[in-house]
Parts: sequence; C-alpha cells; structure tokens
Amino acid sequence: MNIYVGNISWNLKDQDLANLFASYGEVTSAKIVTDKFTNRSKGFGFVEMADDAAAQAAIAALNGSEVDGRNIVVNESRPKPEGGGGGGFKKRSFGGGGGFKKGGGGFNRDRGGSGGYNSDY
Repeated sequence: MNIYVGNISWNLKDQDLANLFASYGEVTSAKIVTDKFTNRSKGFGFVEMADDAAAQAAIAALNGSEVDGRNIVVNESRPKPEGGGGGGFKKRSFGGGGGFKKGGGGFNRDRGGSGGYNSDY
C-alpha cells in the first residue's frame, strides 16, 4: 500500500521516514518529495508498505502524531485523477489567429493599410 505523509519537517530524510514506519511492518520504500531546483523538502512524502494491514495500523497510529515538532498527516495515497493535475505552465495559444497571416489582419488592422504587420501586398 502506498501511504501519503504530509506536514513533515524539512529536517527529515528518506531514512527517517522509513524508520518511523518500520516498527509497524516492512517498508518497501520511503521517499520525501524535494524541489528539483533547490533540492529542499516540499514537506511531504510517500511510504510504501508490503502488508496492507500493517499499513492501516501505521496510518491509524501515526496520523496526527508529532514528529520533529510537527503534527504529521498520514493517509492512504490516492492516485492522481486521469487527465487532471499538471498545473503550472500550460501550453496555451496566445492571440488565436490573425497575426502574421496574409490577409489575416495583423496588428492595427483598423487603422488603414499602414499599421503593423499587415501583409496585404
């Protein structure tokens, strides 16, 4: 089972996260998500446990508990919805037509034939 762990201290490392869950069962992997530019923790991570029952016990015991001065959030990780997410910078068409097309108007098309990139030659 994949477990989401949020509100974790920036001081925690992957191994600390694994150790926290190890007392409840076998930890397959533990990864704190970091910013790819600064390599600083984003304050959340994921733990994968082999046994679902052990994972549920860990979630019940650790959710809301204090670790390194912060009350962590622990719950079952849900997959990202298909087609959603992304955020950030989306490719978007700016202007939508016109522009540099011959006879397409271009810039300042309302001001006679002398403006901008109007290419009605």
